[in-house]
Amino acid sequence: MKTFVLMMVSLLFAISSEAQNKSFYDFTVKTIDGKDFPLSSLKGKKVLVVNVASKCGLTPQYAQLEKLYEKYKEKDFVVIGFPANNFMGQEPGSNEEIAKFCSLNYDVTFPMMAKISVKGKDMAPLYQWLTEKKQNGKESAPVQWNFQKFMIDENGHWAGVVSPKESPFSEKIITWIEKE
Repeated sequence: MKTFVLMMVSLLFAISSEAQNKSFYDFTVKTIDGKDFPLSSLKGKKVLVVNVASKCGLTPQYAQLEKLYEKYKEKDFVVIGFPANNFMGQEPGSNEEIAKFCSLNYDVTFPMMAKISVKGKDMAPLYQWLTEKKQNGKESAPVQWNFQKFMIDENGHWAGVVSPKESPFSEKIITWIEKE
């Protein structure tokens, strides 16, 4: 019996360690036009992951996110938008409608991914990693609202979170991007 318990504890520890060793680069997501997008293609870049919505009071942040992306993309920085309809139905559109909205209203050129869920039972695996300490090894940070920003360092590790209401040009984000 002792041997069995010891084996079970060892197995649980191994599973736990494996989850914490997972990085941002271990995920593949879908682009807004349905193509596979391995996040490993972003190795060496700082990434700002943002859950977005087109009918939210914070929707004008699209313009700030685009300006941030344009300003720093040559410095190995990228913004990735993930449309989500988790908060008061503020992203009801299809992927095609969302892409059109972003292009027409905000001239978005940063990568937009397919619509996903960022909380609840159907939460996307990437967002499980972003929001759960047992997955990312750093911090639990449930998504509070649309436009929550997760910072991923150039090695694919979770580097921080910024609240939805904070500007993409907040001191925390700019300092992080410019840090060598």
